[in-house]
Amino acid sequence: MNVLLTGGAGFVGSHVVRALEATGHRCVVFDNLCKGHPEALEFSRTTGGVELVVADVADKSALVNAMQEHAIDAVIHLAAFIEAGESVEKPDKYFSNNTMIGMTLLDAMRDADVRRLVFSSTAAVYGTPERVPIEETDRLEPINPYGASKLCVEYMLRAYAEAYGMAFVSLRYFNVAGAHPEGDIGEDHSPETHLIPLVLQVALGQRETVFIFGDDYDTPDGTCIRDYIHVCDLADAHVLAMEAAECGRVKVYNLGNGEGFSVREVIETCREVTGEPIPAEDAARRPGDPSRLIASSDKVIADLGWKPQYPKLLDIVAHAWLWHQSHPDGYEKDDG
Repeated sequence: MNVLLTGGAGFVGSHVVRALEATGHRCVVFDNLCKGHPEALEFSRTTGGVELVVADVADKSALVNAMQEHAIDAVIHLAAFIEAGESVEKPDKYFSNNTMIGMTLLDAMRDADVRRLVFSSTAAVYGTPERVPIEETDRLEPINPYGASKLCVEYMLRAYAEAYGMAFVSLRYFNVAGAHPEGDIGEDHSPETHLIPLVLQVALGQRETVFIFGDDYDTPDGTCIRDYIHVCDLADAHVLAMEAAECGRVKVYNLGNGEGFSVREVIETCREVTGEPIPAEDAARRPGDPSRLIASSDKVIADLGWKPQYPKLLDIVAHAWLWHQSHPDGYEKDDG
């Protein structure tokens, strides 16, 4: 298939591009580069694989033109703002970019007669879970505008599928981490807010300490527990989801490992992988942090035959460390 990836020059997007090309699909990346990195696509662009269209998803005409020019068969929608804390302070930014632009994309797809979409959703749609592991049928009650902005799009997908016979798959990510095992693409956010890269920046000497937000949760060591999924496993799920999309239907899948690791366990694993002491400092809880978020991925395993290649936290951290060691400044190049 010819696949358009919005936000395809980002952390997840660059890994999805590689997974798609490995299975014979042709990729067109549509990205305004406000967060993405064209360097993340160089592994493919040097061989003539992926086309980069620098444009904003808010530009409906540019979307339609790109879909028609490249005879697009399917879209993978990854472009979004993803910081839950920021969304509380700037809800307008999140509903405008994540929700309203989602509608712009759907309408552009209709105009270009592209009927298949994989949507990057989030575990934040569940809010504070009633139980773990979380299943797709559990209560949807986001506790921040980020989760709400994504859930709004999920509701739109259902309406558009029923009204227009379009085919959608919504993938609810848990904590995406790691990097490609070859070490040439990885995580580069500015500012960085994800735990594993923050811890590894301490190991690199780029930060003095890592903060543990809350040590009195109802967990074995008092710190939050999260489900970490390797970015390459996540990328593989996008390929399977795209190929399995059915007209007139919306399929929803959790993407996680089904196993949780506490903040202290993550830090200790990073110490083991890097051989560095990595100072850690306790801090106050952050508002709205659930004590445990763990996915049940039984449905995606049963329906799509998905199987994680790298379920171990040690492998996730080791691959991330390889990336951060070889790219201590991310994709930034030395002009000197």
